[in-house]
Amino acid sequence: MVVKSEIEKIGLHYTDVKIGEADIVEDALPEQLELLNEGLKKSGLVLMDDKKSILIEKIKSVIIELVHFTEDQIKVNLSDFLSEKLDYDYTYLSNQFSEMNGVTIEKFYLTHKIERVKELIVYGDLNLSEIAWNMHYSSVAHLSNQFKKFTGMTPTQFKMLKNKPHGSLNDV
Repeated sequence: MVVKSEIEKIGLHYTDVKIGEADIVEDALPEQLELLNEGLKKSGLVLMDDKKSILIEKIKSVIIELVHFTEDQIKVNLSDFLSEKLDYDYTYLSNQFSEMNGVTIEKFYLTHKIERVKELIVYGDLNLSEIAWNMHYSSVAHLSNQFKKFTGMTPTQFKMLKNKPHGSLNDV
């Protein structure tokens, strides 16, 4: 809604607005783009007119959606999934992503998976087997190994850390 109202406020028209993208009918003047950018910044958003930056944000959005908001497991590997979803060759996507972020798509994806696992551990509603199943790990051992690789501790150690009272005199 914010994006739509900011576009309308400066007198432009759009055909479609979705996460990370707005299709504006007419060519915007530099002054209009500046006003739009200022309006978006007030809401914590930023205008990106660089095609490479837009592509990188799309990659991030697809991965975040996949990890945090989709329960279904993808039927193909991540590289094929991203290529199909974004209509680009995966090598191109991977090179652009690594160049802009200094990290591979795979590492970004795994980091988000581990962050999601941490959330599920903190909520405490699921045991490790259920978390491994929900996050599409082949086993609890696989989940635990990857978790330790990324965090330096096992999921059980992380859960105990979560349960430990903060600021206790015993910590001194």
